[in-house]
Amino acid sequence: MSYIVGVDVGGTTVKLGLFSEQGDLLEKWEIESHRETDKNVKRHRLLWDVAQTVKEKCAERGIQKEEVKGLGIGIPGAVRDDGTVVDAVNLGWGIFSVRDELSEALGFDKVAVSNDANIAALGEQWKGSGSDYDTIVMVTLGTGIGGGIVLNGKIWNGTSGAGGEIGHMKVPGDRLCNCGRRGCLERYTAAAGIVQNATELMMTREDDSVLRDAEELNPKVIFDAAKEGDPIACEAVEIFGDRMGFACANICNVINPQAIIIGGGIARGGEIILDLIEKYFRPRLMTALEGTVLRLAELGNDAGIYGAARMVMEK
Repeated sequence: MSYIVGVDVGGTTVKLGLFSEQGDLLEKWEIESHRETDKNVKRHRLLWDVAQTVKEKCAERGIQKEEVKGLGIGIPGAVRDDGTVVDAVNLGWGIFSVRDELSEALGFDKVAVSNDANIAALGEQWKGSGSDYDTIVMVTLGTGIGGGIVLNGKIWNGTSGAGGEIGHMKVPGDRLCNCGRRGCLERYTAAAGIVQNATELMMTREDDSVLRDAEELNPKVIFDAAKEGDPIACEAVEIFGDRMGFACANICNVINPQAIIIGGGIARGGEIILDLIEKYFRPRLMTALEGTVLRLAELGNDAGIYGAARMVMEK
């Protein structure tokens, strides 16, 4: 029997999964992402921990190195097709080859590397809500807005490793983004943007709203209030839906995917998320694109490790 390891690197934790060659998830676990200030020390420590953990798990199961077909790993940053990380700001990493470093540490013949949002998209296309389709775009809604593109069953990294980064797509509005530019999608649809939608409305409107007395204003509180018909919350999430619908329609105009999959922490709000995006997405599509499907993601936090394993199977 052969095995595959899937790894999804995050800013707080690293998720790992052991898969059979057929794609069955046998075991999953997490380790901490290190926070050393020296980026080179941090990088080596994290990848060393990944390698050591994989070796230990394989030893526990009596798996020999020769029985492991390979390892796939997703990194929160731009990654070239050759496995070189170009930019991983949240990890504080510079340019270097993840593929070479892990290949040397583990002795595996195959190490596949891509962006974390891209592997999540591939995981959903393979085993999740996109499994009926070959070409999808996944949009992840959370602290930021991420995206992954799967064309004909394969990740599209882009020519410089930054394919699918839709969070800075320009939408109506002029809010200043952390990137230094104005009108970015994130500023209206990511967590802080949704809170700002509600905050600005409370400052300019006199409507009674439960949001005014909320101990903590966050997307869940706002969406829950909208489900109950709160006027400020309803308008705040309409702004979210309008900008997301605008962005998703433009994505379709360029890529023409079969489906757009909506995932990330904010998407756990459920059908209200999908309904709001559909409301502003569908009218903006040209006739030839009307068959495009919108779906919520199914794999949750496991999408990344599934996609990472899938990359190895493709090679």
